[in-house]
Amino acid sequence: MSTHPATVSIEPQRDLKIPRHIGVIMDGNGRWAKQRGLGRSEGHRAGVEAVRRIVALAIDYGVQCLTLFSFSAENWRRPPDEVRFIFGLLRRFVTSDLEKLHAQNVRIRIIGDREGLERGLRGIIEDVENRTAGNTGLDLIIAFNYGAKTEIVTATRAIARKVAAGELKAEEIDEATIARHLDTSGLPDPDLILRTSGEMRLSNFLLWQSAYAELVFVEENWPDFDESVFVRALKSYTERDRRFGGIRT
Repeated sequence: MSTHPATVSIEPQRDLKIPRHIGVIMDGNGRWAKQRGLGRSEGHRAGVEAVRRIVALAIDYGVQCLTLFSFSAENWRRPPDEVRFIFGLLRRFVTSDLEKLHAQNVRIRIIGDREGLERGLRGIIEDVENRTAGNTGLDLIIAFNYGAKTEIVTATRAIARKVAAGELKAEEIDEATIARHLDTSGLPDPDLILRTSGEMRLSNFLLWQSAYAELVFVEENWPDFDESVFVRALKSYTERDRRFGGIRT
């Protein structure tokens, strides 16, 4: 299987509304593998190829931010061998794809709890963020060891410490205050949340940020994600009437 990013030669459809920020719950690697009589590791390998495809599509279609839910805080419950394999895939993806992503002006950001990660992996994360920090193209956000409830708790504690220290008054706390203390600080909220494999839930992904996101669920497992699925999701998004609690005048 190729270890290089997939190249996509496409002519984007101009009648589509393109979300500024797309969040993706990449689900179904295991089911994809099981359907083919393969081990779960093969499903995860195929899932990496799908990551390369959606990054290329996001660039070509002019998406500003792409957040991929790659490993949740709850995924630690999986068998240790599978967890180690997923961590290894992250390392290999970064080391094999970094130069091309950097050349494509992609800025990479990793969100989630880093305390539970071993030192070498934390070093890789810091290196890729530092090397791409000045890029101005696609913001590629990888949610790794991430859970939205933990993110909100951590933000709340940070705000509480500022109040206790007299740096902030309780009555000054508003939505913007909380947003600044989340892992996604400085990024626009997602316009579209896409989930593969037919499951219809957020699974603790960007709960605060997705308050007004459009949700699209597709039947395809993540390794089968391609441009046709991407365009179908964009068409669904284009047809939505986003009023943010108001009414059309």
